[in-house]
Amino acid sequence: MLWTTSFDIPEGESKINHHKPIFSIGSCFSTMIGEKLAERKFPILNNPFGTLFNPISIAQVMEDAALEMPINTDMILVRDGLYLHFGMHSDVVAYSQDSLERLIHKKQQHTKQVLENASHILITFGTAWIYEYGNDGQIVANCHKQPADLFEKRLLHPDEIQKAFSGFFNILRQINPDVQVLLTVSPVRHIKDGIPEDRLSKSILRLAAHDLTETYDFVQYFPAYEIMMDDLRDYRFYKEDMIHPNAQAEEYIWERFKTAWVDPKTYPLILEFEGIKKDLAHRPFNPDSPAHIKFLDNLQKKLERYSRDFDFSKEMDLLRKQVHSRGK
Repeated sequence: MLWTTSFDIPEGESKINHHKPIFSIGSCFSTMIGEKLAERKFPILNNPFGTLFNPISIAQVMEDAALEMPINTDMILVRDGLYLHFGMHSDVVAYSQDSLERLIHKKQQHTKQVLENASHILITFGTAWIYEYGNDGQIVANCHKQPADLFEKRLLHPDEIQKAFSGFFNILRQINPDVQVLLTVSPVRHIKDGIPEDRLSKSILRLAAHDLTETYDFVQYFPAYEIMMDDLRDYRFYKEDMIHPNAQAEEYIWERFKTAWVDPKTYPLILEFEGIKKDLAHRPFNPDSPAHIKFLDNLQKKLERYSRDFDFSKEMDLLRKQVHSRGK
């Protein structure tokens, strides 16, 4: 008896490996996939401007970085003594306008560098509902808890998304002719807008993604939304909020993503790195036992070996803390 409605996902011709950087941007799903890749030591820049939900803001921050555009200071605001930018998530924050501008500039420089060298760019559309700010109707990425009467809410049209990304893709191909772009629609349900409204939004995003894959041969679509809605069609795959996929669902989607888009030659390394993560999370019954001391020694040797080619500095710090805490 079948309990899911699985479907085939076409495999990418040019797959992700450890040799070239990856750029990930967009909603929570892009962060999740980016974290999965980072944990397995793929070189990735993951959502440098924080979580972004609407496609226009996503395209805008990448285009501004690629073209080295000056920071739009009209979009800077102060909230509770902190400086934020309407075009970015509240993760991008500083204690003064000057320090915020320097922080954003640094992120733009890093983004441009990765965009120029990336093998793949992962983009996740979260919602087609947007908020326009000020007399010029500038689209914001985040309202930053400002009064609602400062904004006008409306729904994007697929043509607007197509236009924004056509402009960015033309720039992207000039600075990185060999890049591959993977589009996804977020499987997270934005039910605060209303359930019918969320389905309408997702339909617009899906149509826009389809149009872009039809227009550009280097743009592909990964069906994360469809996996969640049909393959994992059950609330047991959601967190308690009934909005976000739970860890089991994320792991399933990751495995399907890995099969379709990650080079099989990297699988042995992936298994090794997943094993290291599990070893670091291990909590022994007796931290001072000879068996555990030997376990830590072997783990340290393994980390030192892989540190020659991959960044295991965080893992080494964690291991040192475990060694230091023994016997306390």
